[in-house]
Amino acid sequence: MTLGAILLGTLAAGIGSVWLAALLSFGALARYTQHMLSLAAGALLATAFMHLLPEAFESAIAVNHLFLVLLVGLVFFFLLDKAELWHHGHEHHHDSVAHPHDHGHGHAHGAAATDAQGHVAHHHPHPRNGPTGQGGGSWAVLAGDSVHCFGDGILIASAFIADLRLGVIAALAVLAHEVPHHMGDLMVLRAGSDSRRAALVKVSLAGAVTMLGGGVGYFLVVPVHDLLPYFLVVASSSFIYVALADLIPQLQTRLGARQTATQIAWLLGGIALVSTVSSLAHVH
Repeated sequence: MTLGAILLGTLAAGIGSVWLAALLSFGALARYTQHMLSLAAGALLATAFMHLLPEAFESAIAVNHLFLVLLVGLVFFFLLDKAELWHHGHEHHHDSVAHPHDHGHGHAHGAAATDAQGHVAHHHPHPRNGPTGQGGGSWAVLAGDSVHCFGDGILIASAFIADLRLGVIAALAVLAHEVPHHMGDLMVLRAGSDSRRAALVKVSLAGAVTMLGGGVGYFLVVPVHDLLPYFLVVASSSFIYVALADLIPQLQTRLGARQTATQIAWLLGGIALVSTVSSLAHVH
């Protein structure tokens, strides 16, 4: 029962986020990108503060130990971002030196990719700074995407094992925060001369790795059930970091009163969505 729910949840989060990203990137809904960012930020924060952390704090583990794990998790994700920025910036520098006459063209091409999305990608800066238009860069993006999706699968499995309600909420939160990321991946693959269909298939395969992570997470978490609160706190730190460091800064642009109200409404909508799903999925 639990394993089946995990596989369904990871399938929805992994593949569903890719197809929604494709709809937003290539379809008629492309103009709603900023609304999706607001919705994702609200959903992530609500999931962490209203569900995952309270569930972890109900355990017998000392609260100060759990807060320490939360702090370490936030610092870890910050350092991970720093490492990716340094690595891909260094890679882009070498690429520019190797092709000095193409540097200006490449820079403009990267800017065009950003404009096509309508935002800066949420958690993986390498699609904008890396060698877009080269097959190697595309595969590097897919490799990083696969690793990230595998980790998402483990986090979703941890939430489902704790409670079905938490699992559903975590799966929806992962789906929401992965959409901007997959939009960036799709743009990179399109810039590398892949067709839309080929780009969608490749990113879908990477998203499917979420199910693999869920299966591994199920067999990994069950034998160490006493450590589950720590898994939930790590998941919370991931969601909080993505929301505060990656999504919300993209929303901090100067807007008119009406646009600002709309942005806030979508943010609150993400929080309300998580609360609604929590009520519907609650198992008495």
